Amino acid sequence: SLRGSWQLRSGNGSVSLRAEVPGCVHTALLSRGLIQDPYYRFNDVMYRWISLDNWTYSRMFKTPFDVRKWQKVNLVFEGVDTVAEILLNNVTLGRTDNMFNRYSFDITSVIQEVNFFEVRFLSAVSYAAEQSRCHRAHSIPPACPPPVQNGECHVNFIRKEQCSFSWDWGPSFPTQGIWKDVRIEAYNHYHLIYFSVTPFLAKNPQQWYLEVESIFDVVSPKPIAGLVTVNIPKLQTQQMFSVKLQPGEGSIVLLVNINKSAAVEAWWPNGHGRQTGYNMTTTFMMEAGCQIEKFSKVYFRTVELVQEPIPGSPGLSFYFRINGLPIFIKGSNWIPADSFQDRVTYDTLRLLLKSAADANMNALRVWGGGVYEQDEFYDICDELGIMIWQDFMFACALYPTNQNYLESVRAEVSHQVRRLKSHPSIILWSGNNENEAAIASNWFSIPYTDIGLYVKDYVTLYVKNIREIVLSEDKSRPFVASSPSNGLESVKEGWLSRDPYDTHYGDTHFYDYNSDCWNWTVYPKTRFASEYGFQSWPSFSTIEKVSSPEDWSYTSNFSLHRQHHEGGNIQMLQEIGSHFRLPQSPDPVKHFKDMIYLTQVMQAQCIKTETEFYRFSQSEIINGEGHTMGALYWQLNDIWQAPSWASLEYGGKWKLLHYFAQNFFAPLLPVAYEDKGMLHIYGVSDLHEDHKLTLRVVVHSWSSLEPVCTLAKEGVTVKAQSAVPIYKESISGLLERCRNCTRESCVITFCLMGEDGLQSPTNHYFLSSLKDAVGLEKTQLSGSISQQDDVYIFVLQTTAIAPFVTLDVGNIKGRFSDNGFLMTEKKKIVVFYPWEPTSVEELESSLILTSLLDVV
Repeated sequence: SLRGSWQLRSGNGSVSLRAEVPGCVHTALLSRGLIQDPYYRFNDVMYRWISLDNWTYSRMFKTPFDVRKWQKVNLVFEGVDTVAEILLNNVTLGRTDNMFNRYSFDITSVIQEVNFFEVRFLSAVSYAAEQSRCHRAHSIPPACPPPVQNGECHVNFIRKEQCSFSWDWGPSFPTQGIWKDVRIEAYNHYHLIYFSVTPFLAKNPQQWYLEVESIFDVVSPKPIAGLVTVNIPKLQTQQMFSVKLQPGEGSIVLLVNINKSAAVEAWWPNGHGRQTGYNMTTTFMMEAGCQIEKFSKVYFRTVELVQEPIPGSPGLSFYFRINGLPIFIKGSNWIPADSFQDRVTYDTLRLLLKSAADANMNALRVWGGGVYEQDEFYDICDELGIMIWQDFMFACALYPTNQNYLESVRAEVSHQVRRLKSHPSIILWSGNNENEAAIASNWFSIPYTDIGLYVKDYVTLYVKNIREIVLSEDKSRPFVASSPSNGLESVKEGWLSRDPYDTHYGDTHFYDYNSDCWNWTVYPKTRFASEYGFQSWPSFSTIEKVSSPEDWSYTSNFSLHRQHHEGGNIQMLQEIGSHFRLPQSPDPVKHFKDMIYLTQVMQAQCIKTETEFYRFSQSEIINGEGHTMGALYWQLNDIWQAPSWASLEYGGKWKLLHYFAQNFFAPLLPVAYEDKGMLHIYGVSDLHEDHKLTLRVVVHSWSSLEPVCTLAKEGVTVKAQSAVPIYKESISGLLERCRNCTRESCVITFCLMGEDGLQSPTNHYFLSSLKDAVGLEKTQLSGSISQQDDVYIFVLQTTAIAPFVTLDVGNIKGRFSDNGFLMTEKKKIVVFYPWEPTSVEELESSLILTSLLDVV
């Protein structure tokens, strides 16, 4: 391994320091104290010089083995970011230009006892600009990001994390460095490069079998014969194969039949069953005498993307069947967890992904403007049952299709598919993010006469190259060319549909910051919602770390600088203003904290409304629309501390939206909406059995903790895996029954309860905007804290009904069992799950309780 300490120097040698590999220039400068935290205040702009320079990594190393004993010695980079010349003992081995590729250089004739190793980087920003200049054919838009992002230009000309040149939620830090493992491998005869195991279910008779694929570098001049044994003890399965490896890149594909009498447990998504995996040992005994033993985990699951006609509707369905069962996809979109990938540890990933699973999510979309995630990411998803919609790394842009570029992309795709295809969590490959829509809706104002050129480029890149490779490397899961797209309808229209947002096909992305987000009729009744969202600010404790007191106002230079979405801060104000009173506090810091709180309340309530709409639309067709089978909101996590669409702040703290998600993604949920003066309640269920339940509807007047009236409707059948109407009444009728209630003076809560302790979260429905609510009183909230084993119990008390009660313990890492709730009873118990050791005293001194009327 060549991990560890290297030397790093700037282009002219004026800066020289020790640097860790894997790593990048920014984190090296930071850990040596040569720069401040790059995320502090305006440092993303102050530190532009770092990515405009050309840096060189170098080191000496002794070869720990006798070179003459080995037929082949390779230098292997799992990841180089991005454009570099690789030299060993002053001999150029080759160049790299793709962050997502794996590079292997033959150094058999170059390596010595003591070696000098150099990786000379070229600024990604200069390289991208140069590539764009040299592109003599038609222009490839967009040239640059919007000015509000303070970003760099021509990112579509470099195979690098697209958002590292800036995005509407992230800073511009075009990193340079050796971002993954680097090592030297020496071998004789043959060497295993890729190994994958893919399960298939034979139709008749029903039987599982595995496709075990091994790809070797065979250095022997003649074929090598041998035996391969595959053993899965738990499934009483052992098979032996005679194989022959041809010189060069040799591959072996073995079909292993699972013992018919073994009971195979399938891998299920979170909430639908267990994530059972089996230990498998594959032993290669080749005549050359060297034996390789490969340990792996194998999972059994099937996936189908079902696109077929729906009775009573034009178009086609778009949903996933896992192990033969249709599954409603609940989750979010994943972006890179940090601008500096070497800071993304196993613990970082575990915390974020566990938070997704804890919020009842069963899926995430790895978005196409970031990176193909590290192996650990997919391992954790396998273990937690989180399905992955995996984009290839192309987003919101058009791309060149010259020969060199396509060759680089082909190598990237083939490497990534081989690396990742054994993971049961990955259920779909998708060619790009929004590039079909970009052409169809002509985002870049291309003259009509030239559109054909770009369509041709599009088909060349995503269909003739990426799709071809995916289909040849992986027959076990579906591929779509883009998101959003019309699925099979896009294919029929030559891979580019006239309207990729058509609700009768495929998946849609939907954003609208001008309409009232509490009004469900503005949302598309789509087959699958793969992106939708609203912004909010992260909590004050998160912002405080990267700002100074003069920044703590909603309109400060810092607040404007951090907002990378044009007009975003104003849009949030408008969305808040339609239902809440805006803060008026004369104290600027109090005013800022009130604004942060309201943006989080607004975001949570908006996405709740939209997601519940998608969930209750799963079983019905209205005017040809419906059968919605997926809701992935934008976005799960944050890349830095800034206003964004995320539900998890940078560092992992849960925003109110994430607490709401825990409820709106609950396996059993009553959902209310209003239509033409009627209140409808649907029972939504992801459970595998029908349940007879009691629906409890409670009407409170804002001015009293005693309910005005309660209705219990018994014997309500909520069907397995569906959304069914369970209650309907005119709102005027309901209010009349509940004496003295008006829309402004009362609020409705409701939940589903079963005999066997089965219970849904309590949901709420507001009959009017909260700024118009009558009778709401400022409450005295108090809390006492005690420890119980390794969790903390918060007992909250209120003197009046309190909307959006929020507990915040500042920088103490952990999460609550519930937050941002409507408190309609005197007492409520909330559990705090710490992520690191803390104490009752620490929690008491950090706790801040807020409810809506604390905003002044």
